[in-house]
Amino acid sequence: MAIARALANDPPIIIADEPTGSLDSVTADHVFQVFEHLLERGKTIIMVTHDNSLAPRFTRHILIQDGEILPEKRRRA
Repeated sequence: MAIARALANDPPIIIADEPTGSLDSVTADHVFQVFEHLLERGKTIIMVTHDNSLAPRFTRHILIQDGEILPEKRRRA
């Protein structure tokens, strides 16, 4: 429901804080399919997650540790 509510006014940017945090893997994959469709339509999605395994699904990712953005060379895969 939260995603539907966020999309109701057709915003150009969507901010999602742990949108898959409490979902099973199948439902989480459906959420990502919706996000991918939105990206194809020119939307920008800013998502916060603690799941590093999701990084390959994003165009760009930024890692924050102890309140600071990690430089590229210190990032772990």
